[in-house]
Amino acid sequence: QVQLAESGGGLVQAGGSLRLSCAASGRTFSNYAMGWFRQALGKEREFVAAMATRWGGDNTYYADSVKGRLTISRDNAKNTVYLQMNSLKPEDTAVYYCAARPGSYSTAHEVYDYWGQGTQVTVSS
Repeated sequence: QVQLAESGGGLVQAGGSLRLSCAASGRTFSNYAMGWFRQALGKEREFVAAMATRWGGDNTYYADSVKGRLTISRDNAKNTVYLQMNSLKPEDTAVYYCAARPGSYSTAHEVYDYWGQGTQVTVSS
Protein backbone atom coordinates (compact mmCIF):
# COMPACT_ATOMS: atom_id res chain seq x y z
CA GLN A 1 0.00 0.00 0.00
CA VAL A 2 1.27 3.43 -0.96
CA GLN A 3 -0.19 6.77 0.07
CA LEU A 4 0.63 9.87 -1.94
CA ALA A 5 0.30 13.54 -1.05
CA GLU A 6 0.97 16.37 -3.49
CA SER A 7 1.95 19.90 -2.58
CA GLY A 8 3.33 23.00 -4.26
CA GLY A 9 0.48 24.09 -6.47
CA GLY A 10 -0.70 27.68 -6.69
CA LEU A 11 -1.29 30.70 -8.87
CA VAL A 12 1.50 31.89 -11.15
CA GLN A 13 1.78 34.23 -14.11
CA ALA A 14 2.51 32.93 -17.57
CA GLY A 15 6.23 32.33 -17.96
CA GLY A 16 6.66 31.60 -14.28
CA SER A 17 7.71 28.46 -12.45
CA LEU A 18 6.40 26.09 -9.81
CA ARG A 19 7.73 22.91 -8.27
CA LEU A 20 5.27 20.24 -7.28
CA SER A 21 6.19 17.61 -4.73
CA CYS A 22 4.61 14.24 -4.08
CA ALA A 23 5.48 12.55 -0.81
CA ALA A 24 4.93 8.81 -0.66
CA SER A 25 4.52 6.49 2.29
CA GLY A 26 5.91 2.99 2.35
CA ARG A 27 9.35 1.45 2.38
CA THR A 28 9.45 0.29 -1.22
CA PHE A 29 9.04 3.61 -2.97
CA SER A 30 12.01 2.85 -5.19
CA ASN A 31 10.13 -0.13 -6.65
CA TYR A 32 7.36 2.06 -8.02
CA ALA A 33 7.23 3.88 -11.29
CA MET A 34 5.87 7.37 -10.72
CA GLY A 35 3.71 9.49 -12.95
CA TRP A 36 2.25 12.96 -13.06
CA PHE A 37 -1.11 13.53 -14.68
CA ARG A 38 -3.34 16.57 -14.93
CA GLN A 39 -6.99 17.26 -15.44
CA ALA A 40 -8.31 20.60 -16.59
CA LEU A 41 -11.89 21.61 -15.94
CA GLY A 42 -14.21 19.77 -18.29
CA LYS A 43 -11.43 17.67 -19.80
CA GLU A 44 -10.15 14.16 -19.38
CA ARG A 45 -7.16 13.31 -17.24
CA GLU A 46 -3.99 13.41 -19.34
CA PHE A 47 -0.44 12.17 -18.99
CA VAL A 48 2.23 14.73 -18.19
CA ALA A 49 5.40 12.91 -17.17
CA ALA A 50 6.62 9.61 -15.76
CA MET A 51 9.77 8.21 -14.27
CA ALA A 52 10.85 4.60 -14.19
CA THR A 53 12.36 2.86 -11.19
CA ARG A 54 16.12 2.67 -10.85
CA TRP A 55 15.90 -0.81 -12.29
CA GLY A 56 14.27 0.85 -15.26
CA GLY A 57 17.22 3.17 -15.50
CA ASP A 58 15.41 6.09 -13.88
CA ASN A 59 14.33 6.94 -17.40
CA THR A 60 11.92 9.83 -17.85
CA TYR A 61 9.05 10.30 -20.28
CA TYR A 62 7.06 13.39 -21.17
CA ALA A 63 3.98 14.43 -23.05
CA ASP A 64 4.90 16.40 -26.16
CA SER A 65 3.10 19.45 -24.82
CA VAL A 66 5.44 19.75 -21.83
CA LYS A 67 8.80 18.60 -23.20
CA GLY A 68 11.55 21.09 -22.47
CA ARG A 69 9.46 22.91 -19.85
CA LEU A 70 8.60 20.33 -17.20
CA THR A 71 11.04 17.97 -15.49
CA ILE A 72 10.23 14.96 -13.35
CA SER A 73 12.69 13.72 -10.76
CA ARG A 74 12.67 11.52 -7.70
CA ASP A 75 14.54 11.25 -4.43
CA ASN A 76 14.21 7.68 -3.20
CA ALA A 77 15.84 8.54 0.12
CA LYS A 78 13.04 11.05 0.78
CA ASN A 79 10.28 8.98 -0.85
CA THR A 80 9.43 12.00 -2.94
CA VAL A 81 8.87 12.72 -6.61
CA TYR A 82 9.00 16.23 -8.02
CA LEU A 83 7.69 18.05 -11.05
CA GLN A 84 9.64 21.19 -11.87
CA MET A 85 7.46 23.38 -14.06
CA ASN A 86 9.08 26.22 -16.00
CA SER A 87 7.83 28.58 -18.70
CA LEU A 88 4.28 27.91 -17.62
CA LYS A 89 1.42 28.65 -19.99
CA PRO A 90 -2.27 29.30 -19.29
CA GLU A 91 -3.06 25.95 -20.92
CA ASP A 92 -1.08 24.25 -18.14
CA THR A 93 -3.86 25.21 -15.72
CA ALA A 94 -5.24 22.02 -14.18
CA VAL A 95 -5.34 19.85 -11.10
CA TYR A 96 -2.10 17.89 -11.04
CA TYR A 97 -2.01 14.37 -9.64
CA CYS A 98 0.88 12.08 -8.88
CA ALA A 99 0.44 8.36 -9.25
CA ALA A 100 2.39 5.20 -8.54
CA ARG A 101 2.46 1.70 -9.91
CA PRO A 102 4.82 -1.18 -9.19
CA GLY A 103 7.19 -2.09 -11.97
CA SER A 104 7.35 -0.36 -15.30
CA TYR A 105 6.09 3.13 -16.08
CA SER A 106 3.05 3.85 -18.22
CA THR A 107 1.43 6.86 -19.85
CA ALA A 108 -2.03 5.38 -19.27
CA HIS A 109 -3.63 6.64 -16.09
CA GLU A 110 -5.87 3.56 -15.91
CA VAL A 111 -2.99 1.29 -14.93
CA TYR A 112 -1.74 3.29 -11.97
CA ASP A 113 -2.70 1.81 -8.62
CA TYR A 114 -2.21 4.69 -6.24
CA TRP A 115 -3.14 8.37 -6.51
CA GLY A 116 -2.73 11.53 -4.54
CA GLN A 117 -5.53 13.98 -3.88
CA GLY A 118 -4.28 16.48 -6.45
CA THR A 119 -2.97 20.03 -6.30
CA GLN A 120 -4.34 22.98 -8.28
CA VAL A 121 -2.05 24.85 -10.65
CA THR A 122 -3.44 28.04 -12.17
CA VAL A 123 -1.47 30.02 -14.75
CA SER A 124 -2.73 33.51 -15.49
CA SER A 125 -2.12 35.25 -18.80
